[in-house]
Amino acid sequence: MKLQNVVHSQQFDIKTLDELFAMAREMEIIAKNGSNLLTGKIMGTLFYEPSTRTRMSFESAMLKLGGNVISTENAKEFSSATKGETVEDTIRVMEGYVDVIVMRHYREGSAERAAQTTTIPFINAGDGTGQHPTQALLDLYTIQKELGKINGISIAMVGDLAHGRTVRSLAYLLAKYKGIKIYFVAPKSVKMNQDIKLYLKKHKIEFIEEDSLKVVAPKVDVIYQTRIQRERFVEKENLEEYEEAHGKYIIDNSILDIMKSNSIIMHPLPRAGEIRKEVDSDPRAAYFRQAQNGLYLRMALLKALLVG
Repeated sequence: MKLQNVVHSQQFDIKTLDELFAMAREMEIIAKNGSNLLTGKIMGTLFYEPSTRTRMSFESAMLKLGGNVISTENAKEFSSATKGETVEDTIRVMEGYVDVIVMRHYREGSAERAAQTTTIPFINAGDGTGQHPTQALLDLYTIQKELGKINGISIAMVGDLAHGRTVRSLAYLLAKYKGIKIYFVAPKSVKMNQDIKLYLKKHKIEFIEEDSLKVVAPKVDVIYQTRIQRERFVEKENLEEYEEAHGKYIIDNSILDIMKSNSIIMHPLPRAGEIRKEVDSDPRAAYFRQAQNGLYLRMALLKALLVG
């Protein structure tokens, strides 16, 4: 398998996903002892928005494969962007220093612009409210590991679906599989956008919009919880809607009591009160295992991009 860029979820087919997940399983073993597979290679991480899991798992992945990392954590304030440098110019400069670029940007469409500019492998680590394909890949990998399958699953996507690049990207990937049923559970102000719903209809994926988490929780194999993204409301100067949406859907013991015994709870993290800490000890709480899977999946992606 040889990839050039990772920009959006739609670019992957089932065969590539199967190969990538098989490689990620191999990386679970390699990660324990490390490897020299990418010795001499350098990854540049260029993050214009805050990140913990994505940036650190990518950097850890590169180091565990024997490569090196150069990084800027807050490129919006601590890079030449403050001087007016365009994304395209930054990317052209960086490709002279590194072998692969991982970028997160606050503006949707920036990843596409960067990928079209560079001649070296590029990875979209999130672009505004657009997509976050590597998160979707690790989410799908987690579902396969936890449930033993992807075809035929039912999933509730809960929370901020309008701004949630993780749920958007995951919906695109799920549309490639058979027998998928999706429940969209969101406050009125942050319902799933029409473009995703039209895409799912086109690919004959069943979806239902539901207002009550308690109605959906007993029916699904996966509850994919997300936080209400306060920063997106701040950008729009609309904090009243944030206050209305925040705290509407919370997973606690009352939700655990009505869930299937073999279902799982996922969350891209960070959480902001929408999953109570009492849930953490339940075996169905998969979100920390999900975060760990990000290391293995991103190790596999770096191998696919830089070695094949």
